[in-house]
Amino acid sequence: MRLLSTKLLAGTLAGSLLVAASASAQDRSDWPDNFTVGTASQGGTYFVYGSGWANLIADQLDLSGGGEVTGGPTQNLALVHGGDVAFGLTTMGPAADAVAGESPLAPGVAMDNVCALFPMYETPFSITALESSGIESISDIPDGASIGFGPAASTSDTYFPAMLETLGVDFDRRNGGWNDLGGQLQDGLIDVIAFAAGIPIPAVSQLEVQTDVNIIEFTEEEQAKVMEEFPVSEFWIPASTYETLEEDARAVAMWNFTIAGCDLPEDFVYEVTKLSLENNDRMRDVHRSAEFSVPENIQYNTVLPFHPGAVRWYEENGYEIPDDLKL
Repeated sequence: MRLLSTKLLAGTLAGSLLVAASASAQDRSDWPDNFTVGTASQGGTYFVYGSGWANLIADQLDLSGGGEVTGGPTQNLALVHGGDVAFGLTTMGPAADAVAGESPLAPGVAMDNVCALFPMYETPFSITALESSGIESISDIPDGASIGFGPAASTSDTYFPAMLETLGVDFDRRNGGWNDLGGQLQDGLIDVIAFAAGIPIPAVSQLEVQTDVNIIEFTEEEQAKVMEEFPVSEFWIPASTYETLEEDARAVAMWNFTIAGCDLPEDFVYEVTKLSLENNDRMRDVHRSAEFSVPENIQYNTVLPFHPGAVRWYEENGYEIPDDLKL
């Protein structure tokens, strides 16, 4: 048994060295010597996914890099466009607004230096309240309830308030990082948190450990109404996601993609894309939602052009990128 474990370890080490050696063999004269990935607030899936992905890239490509706390998808688009960070994470709704020059952070500025790399996962829009609140459905949310929508200008803050208004909910809007809002919910300072984040959401998992919560699903009618008005699709949160859930919960969701500055070197982005898509087991070690970070899901980006380095990897591996999504 010891011999088998040693062989497996040696094989894993050899594989890692081969990845690093392959990247080292490239001409790196125009590569950056460090990079940053724009994520979101601590306590959310973006922070865990983005920081873990940054560490994987840095370790395997022998570079200095890491994740940075940001305001989330909308701000990440602006940061990547401006060259303040090399990579970022975003959702397709804010991406469409940014390309059209309708970003709330830069009205009138078409963000044309943002390119897609690869799909991440779908972001469900979900609602959590304390069990003691008696709130078990969206219609139970009382008028004037204080609802935390995450960081200002995040995907949740951009879309969830409008969704709830469409469903007739009257509320007092609050912003903050997911960990901070989780603490406020537990302390009774807010009534509800409306999350838009990959599942499982770390802040919700932490709340479950500390207190009893209700994870509130959409009714079929509420789901249909929101899908008609917003760029979201049908989604079911699997019961296995949280201990609180006894059965799958109806929700809506929006796709997430990793993004990069379009002016980053093609060879560099090719290696980043190759590493990310050819090592899904390591990506799942970063966050289990990465099981959806596979090339088959590139179809869900119809907004951003793919970076030439990413296009090269997709085409080498038999995936077709539409001409209107190439630079």
